[in-house]
Amino acid sequence: MSVTVSEVCRQAREAGVVLRELDTVVKDKVLRRIAAAVDAAGEELKAANALDLDAAAAAGVSATLMDRLRLTDSRIAGMVKAINTIADLPDPVGQVVGGNVRPNGLLVEQVREPLGVVAVVYEARPNVTADVAALCLKTGNAAVLRGSSVAAHTNAAIADVIAEVLRSQDEVPQHAVQLIRDTSREAVLELLRAKGDVDLLVPRGGPGLIKTVEDHATVPTVIDGDGNCHVYVDATADLAMATDIVVNAKTSRPSVCNAAETLLVHADLAEAWLPKALDELERLGVEIRGDERTREVWPKAEPVQESDWGTEYLDLVLAVKVVADFDEALAHIGRWGTRNAEAIVARDVDVVRRFARAVDSGSVFVNTSTRFSDGGEFGYGVEIGVSTQKLHARGPMGLESLTCVKNVVWGRGQVRVL
Repeated sequence: MSVTVSEVCRQAREAGVVLRELDTVVKDKVLRRIAAAVDAAGEELKAANALDLDAAAAAGVSATLMDRLRLTDSRIAGMVKAINTIADLPDPVGQVVGGNVRPNGLLVEQVREPLGVVAVVYEARPNVTADVAALCLKTGNAAVLRGSSVAAHTNAAIADVIAEVLRSQDEVPQHAVQLIRDTSREAVLELLRAKGDVDLLVPRGGPGLIKTVEDHATVPTVIDGDGNCHVYVDATADLAMATDIVVNAKTSRPSVCNAAETLLVHADLAEAWLPKALDELERLGVEIRGDERTREVWPKAEPVQESDWGTEYLDLVLAVKVVADFDEALAHIGRWGTRNAEAIVARDVDVVRRFARAVDSGSVFVNTSTRFSDGGEFGYGVEIGVSTQKLHARGPMGLESLTCVKNVVWGRGQVRVL
């Protein structure tokens, strides 16, 4: 008999009480056992994934979704590495991040502690199951996972491996990591309304999922939103560098949220650099949708539509706009960006500094690719999501984002008079 969503959340809340007091050594030991178990279960995980891939292909899902769903030997190795990396990272729980001594002698410390119960609703990517479990265990949080139906077999197989490790020991609660196996919309809505049991919910998916969360959630949420990312090539750019960065940002893995979707080019480079760059992108299979000036210098471009500027393609499609100057580039990003990742290629230090200061985004990249917008690349191990909002976290969310700060006040018998 399947466990209800409310029962999963109740069990997570009970597990969280124990988890918050666990020693780092205990948490790391269990994480390494989970990593070893995932590694040993590689063939089993691929067999489960094959069932999902076959069903997805029969349903005619997009190539983008198929790429996100596929579990290969290298991706399994990546999960194992990520779990071990998290075990190697410093434990943020218990860290004193600030404080002061008051005139009356009280010592006020700001100390990191777990959030409690962290829920993640996610689509397609089965590695999220292992990533979130590891991040939550390291930070003393209970994890409630709800994947999509398209990855149901794979998610269940990974969750079963984790559950077996937790059952085989007695220090970490067995319900520290749980997968909701009901893939119905009703189960999601129940989780979104589990106020009092869920301390944070992170949705990782498309616009439909995000809208459902925004419309129905009563639990605190951090939105992992769209990645409509831009690369702006300034008049002062190193042109060879610019080509390498644009090609990487668009083509290295177009199905992920940190891939570039729009290229903005300073007018001074429209003839000197842009045609050759677009030739290279076309050679790699990228469809170019350009504004009028782009089509003048590179006639093979399809006419861009207004809607293209706001589209996260997640595919080998790139919108291209020639801008009159730096200010027009900033204005375009401000109008269409989704606060995920924005990049500039420029040698002028003043231009770079202004871009970094003015662009409203969780991550800004100077002379490098937007594809580095990733918790692992930032040294966080992995990420639970990429926050496109500002409270309580922003950008790739690692271990510290799964903690909050409480005030611990030390005294020597002081009492308040007024």
